[in-house]
Amino acid sequence: MAKTRANGIEFNYDISGREGAPWITFSNSLGTNIHMWDEQADLLAGDWRVLRYDQRGHGGTEVSPGPYDFEQLTADVVALWDALGIRQSVFCGLSMGGITGIGLVLNHADRVRAFIGADCRCDSPPGFREAWDERIAQAKEFGMEGMTDRTVNRWFTERFRKASPAVIDKVKQMIRTTPQAGFIASCQALQNIEYRARLPEITVPTMYCCGEEDGAANPDYMRPMHETTPGSKFEAIEDAGHISNMENPPRFNAIMTGFLESL
Repeated sequence: MAKTRANGIEFNYDISGREGAPWITFSNSLGTNIHMWDEQADLLAGDWRVLRYDQRGHGGTEVSPGPYDFEQLTADVVALWDALGIRQSVFCGLSMGGITGIGLVLNHADRVRAFIGADCRCDSPPGFREAWDERIAQAKEFGMEGMTDRTVNRWFTERFRKASPAVIDKVKQMIRTTPQAGFIASCQALQNIEYRARLPEITVPTMYCCGEEDGAANPDYMRPMHETTPGSKFEAIEDAGHISNMENPPRFNAIMTGFLESL
């Protein structure tokens, strides 16, 4: 792991893979960190130069005062790329990371070679917005340790939680070590997603995918995103909830590598 300053804060990041290969950048979800992408980084190391970074207020990246918004989180990526001398990269993000990617392809298309948006949303309608008030209140009352069980129960199917305790323990450790202030500030960003009307503006090659059992961004939600994004592709991931790359990595990885090979 390494540190660098970008957009006014210190970022934690990791670079792996073959020097001189094309870049791919991975962006984490709310309440996780760089390690949610361990398997994908290892898989791509032979053919890609892989950048993983902790989003603002997560993992080893600095916590700045909230609330955050996606304009800021998008600017973070561009500033980090500038600091590391990356002119253009594929961008792969899940949930909050995927929404960050939508901001990138809309406002910095020249910097993004292609985009993979997993289990992500494009808006914050009534009901969804208010649900985050409850999670913010829970984080304040119970702390991040108190958020672990309720979060993994929402993110992963019951059968996976029973069958894969090591993965669940890894995710719980990421949640409990997420700074409380960074978590809350990012929840506030998720209350104000405003990209739906702009999806037809996307010109970057785009792959959307999501777990079939994702409670926040399932196929019924994400397929219309694909239908209004010119030239995009969409795949549903069976036997997976919200963190689809960790619940069904063979299927996620096949979608990811197939898309990358098509570029």
